[in-house]
Order: sequence, then C-alpha cells, then structure tokens
Amino acid sequence: MVARLVIAAPSSGSGKTTVATGLMAAFAAAGLAVSPHKVGPDYIDPGYHALATGRPGRNLDAYLCGPDLIAPLFAHGAAGCDLAVVEGVMGMYDGAAGQGELASTAHVAKLLRAPVVLVVDASSQSRSVAALVHGFASWDPEVRVAGVILNKVGSDRHEALLREALDEAGVPVLGALRRAAQVQAPSRHLGLVPVAERRGDAVESVAALASRVREGCDLEGLLALARSAPSLPGEAWDPRTGLGRSPASPSSSSNAGRAVIAVAGGAAFTFSYAEHAELLAAAGAEVVPFDPLRDEQLPDGTAGLVIGGGFPEVYAPELSANEQLRKAVAELALSGAPVAAECAGLLYLSRELDGKPMCGVLDAGARMSERLTLGYREAVAVSDSVLAAAGTRMRGHEFHRTVVEPGAGSAPAWGLHKPERRVEGFVQRNVHASYLHTHWAAEPGVARRFVERCTP
Repeated sequence: MVARLVIAAPSSGSGKTTVATGLMAAFAAAGLAVSPHKVGPDYIDPGYHALATGRPGRNLDAYLCGPDLIAPLFAHGAAGCDLAVVEGVMGMYDGAAGQGELASTAHVAKLLRAPVVLVVDASSQSRSVAALVHGFASWDPEVRVAGVILNKVGSDRHEALLREALDEAGVPVLGALRRAAQVQAPSRHLGLVPVAERRGDAVESVAALASRVREGCDLEGLLALARSAPSLPGEAWDPRTGLGRSPASPSSSSNAGRAVIAVAGGAAFTFSYAEHAELLAAAGAEVVPFDPLRDEQLPDGTAGLVIGGGFPEVYAPELSANEQLRKAVAELALSGAPVAAECAGLLYLSRELDGKPMCGVLDAGARMSERLTLGYREAVAVSDSVLAAAGTRMRGHEFHRTVVEPGAGSAPAWGLHKPERRVEGFVQRNVHASYLHTHWAAEPGVARRFVERCTP
C-alpha cells in the first residue's frame, strides 16, 4: 500500500501544478521517496514533477489506457515509494468531452481510492469559498474531498475569513499560500515551458515552490491523510506481462544481440511516456537516447528510431543547422529501418518546418498555425505499418499548433472517427509518422511489433 493524495481544483488556473509540484519537492526534501503522477495526457507537468522528486513523472489517463489500467500503472510507478502525489487535470469533474466522468480527476481518484485535496483560487472571494467547496465535496459521494489548500491568499485577514467560512463547510484547511508571482513558470502556446528548456531556472522555481509549501501547508496533516488511503486490489502493471512474457523471467544484463533503438530527446523532443521505453526494453531492445540538437550522428548500431513529441518549432534553426544528423536520419529511413514519429517527430521528418530544411523523409511541409488542435481521438490504423496492422484500434490525443501539408500520405497512418472523420499521417517504407500521441501500455503489441521489425 502506497500512501497517496490527489491534488484537484475547481478549474484550470487554480494552482494545481504549483501545489502538487511544491508538495512533491517538499516531501522529497524531507527524505520521503515520492512518486509523481499526472492525470491526463499532458507531458510538460511531469517534467517538473520529475525534477521535484528525482523519479520519472508518469501519466494516468483513463481515456488513452482505459480505466482498468489506471490502478496497475499507478502501482507500477509508485512501487517502493513512501508517498504518491497525483496532480489532476482541468476542473475536478472535467473529463473526455461528452463521455461523462471518463478521464477526469474525480474518475481517477475513485479508481485509485485516493483522498482528494482541493486547491482553491481564493483571490476574489471570502465566505463564498464554503459554498464552492461544499458543492465539489458533495457532488459525487464516491469522491472523498478530504481537505482544502487555499491559493493566492491576499493577507492574514483574508485567510482568517476563508478559514472561518470553511469551518462551516466541514472540510479542513490543510494549507494557505500567499500570492507569489516570482515562482510562476513561464508558458507559451502549449502550456508551461518544459524543464529541459530552462533547467537552471526550473530548479530554482521548484525549490521556491517547496519552500512556499513548507511554510503554508500542514505537511504532517497531508501525510496522515495520504496514509489513510486503503490498499489497492490487483497487481501492478509490468511491461513484460503486458507483452505476454513472464515478469519473473530474468532480463539479460548484457545488451549483446539486442536491437539498438535510438530515442530522440533533449530540449526539442521532451514528450514521451516513461512506459514506452520500458516496453521497448522488455520487448528485447537496447534503448539509447540521443539529442538532435547536439548529436551529429545516431547512436552506434541504430536499427530503429523513435521520435516523440516536443517543440521542434522553437528550435527549427538549430535542428536545421545540424545537417549531418538530418542526413543520417534520412539515410536510416531510406535503408528501410523502422521509424516511429509522433507530432514533433512528424515535423522533423518533413521536408521543411517554417521554411527551415528538416530531414526530408516525408514529402510534406510543416508550419506554425494560429489554430490550436487539441483533443482526444478514436483511431484505426489505415495501413499496415511497423507499429500496427491495418484495422488496429487505438485511442490517442492531438495537441499542436502546427500544420503539415498534405495532412496525409497516399498510405495514411490513422483514420480518426471523433470528433470528425478524416485520415492523417504517413506510412511509407518502414516509417510511421503522425500527429497522434498514443499510450503504448494500452496496446503493448505496438512496442513488440516495432522491436521485431528492428531485429534481424
């Protein structure tokens, strides 16, 4: 049993990330092994969580992975830890559009049987906070709202009024944080700026958040609340089990004979679920990271390439200037080696991005757009590829402010069915490139198929 808390809020912008990251850092600094988690598909917040705890930030998305996998994935990530802190998404009851509670913070809290701490932006209210908290606490009796942290409190007098009101609501106040704009992380078109782009400043920000939380929150009370969570039934997820192998089977400590799969990282490619690399390794690959901004060659012996999401548009001049690596990627794809690219990877494989030459693997041009494309998708593989056989159904997520023209090749990657019907992405030779982000734990066969294609 891992002690656990879910940090929720009435709406986006209330301060969930501030509080969750600060709590993670404060508890980790106190000597606890803290497991960080994020509800939903977001890649950026987990980077700050990882910085705060020293452990991989992991996502819990009941839409992408299905409700049945949430507790097992949580148990896998939290194994051996003293405490898990789960940051929610949007407002507490906001989930996949038109599908009720699915993938909401409340839904995940129920699946984890975890107490919820509600973060309330108190900047423009006093006694009304009691009505707000009462409404959220009573809306779903299966959700245990067990405490409140007041954020953006203006003064001692303001805090006293808020606490007095909440005494009547019967939900304990476990913290009160004053306004402090100096520790806010910068943001841009897709949310916060990732840690990899501002590591020095991010370290200072996380340390400042930890200090604020220590000063303003009842850490002992929060830890006691986390420890009140009941045990979770069932087994932890294991990548080998997901692939149909015995988790007890020892994996070879030697990389001899294992296919080398290069995985793009660095500041331009920061979006990746931790389970993807774990599944590739469990399927028999040697996973080797590389940075397209700095490395001029692919890792020695590269037999396959995975390029996930990120912000290549921010680094288009630098990526373009690394001509030697762009040529190496193009030659690898031309040789028939398997290549899997999501979103940022799609842009990098294109002919050009905002006029800057890219790898030229795909005969398509990419550019920034004023329109944000955002949302969950139901998808079916249109063409046989290194990732999936035609007809394979998966759920995914789109999140970009760029356009690729054309949007699909003669052999599209996916047919999307909601909210609109269209095809998108490219399958050519052994390249699979698409805007769609998917979570391979939901369909481990994707990783197994990819590794098999990389193995002579």
